[in-house]
Amino acid sequence: MTVTDKKVEVAPGVIQTLWLYNGTAPGPVLHGRVGDTFVVTLVNKGDMGHSIDFHAGSLAPDEPMRTIPPGESLVYTFTANRSGIWMYHCSTMPMTAHIASGMYGAVVIEPAGLPAVDESYVLVQGEYYLGAHDGGLVDTAKIAAGTPDLVVFNGYANQYDHAPLPAKVGDRVRIWVLDAGLDRATSFHVVGGQFNTVWAEGAYLLKRSGTSGSQALALAPAQGGFVELTFPEAGHYPFVSHYMIDAERGAHGVFDVTK
Repeated sequence: MTVTDKKVEVAPGVIQTLWLYNGTAPGPVLHGRVGDTFVVTLVNKGDMGHSIDFHAGSLAPDEPMRTIPPGESLVYTFTANRSGIWMYHCSTMPMTAHIASGMYGAVVIEPAGLPAVDESYVLVQGEYYLGAHDGGLVDTAKIAAGTPDLVVFNGYANQYDHAPLPAKVGDRVRIWVLDAGLDRATSFHVVGGQFNTVWAEGAYLLKRSGTSGSQALALAPAQGGFVELTFPEAGHYPFVSHYMIDAERGAHGVFDVTK
């Protein structure tokens, strides 16, 4: 995984300088199962020191999570001993600025015996605290004040309003959700949909129930899980963080459901 600095559009016409893993915010989704070993080489091609912390592994942070200067690299090895959707992020101080500049992502470790579905999506919620000018760096004063300009799924405000996620009537859809923070919790909801399976932080809250249902998946920062649902008829089903101010800040999208 290579760290670079890059000017990136984060909303229509809004450009920020971000610090990125493999050129994207969030970084790439890693996917595995319990027992898998991950060997990640972190290469710093940015302009300052950076690091990485994988919540999916359990090990002493002293060496693998250390900050490396520009031009250096390290090898980070961990074994996934427990299932979940786990956050990873830069842990170099000020950590808030590094995470808010795009240095976060998800590792999906599937629970044993996870049933097949027709469609599966990963949505990672993050926040932007925009700098004062086009292409600027993160505004740390806004971070301290807790006033994000944008709250987004997968790095770009309202992107799935403009490019809806496809699904079909009657198909089972699984949605993995990770709240990467910094500070905003999420209450993930699909307008017009009802969840019949809810799995959060390692446990089923609802498991393919016949008559019981759930309307939202509540997650604090650095927590994750998944929900499943089927869509009863064709149409457009918005999905949001039901912290409605954050939906209006960009944590909003649409499922385009066809027959």
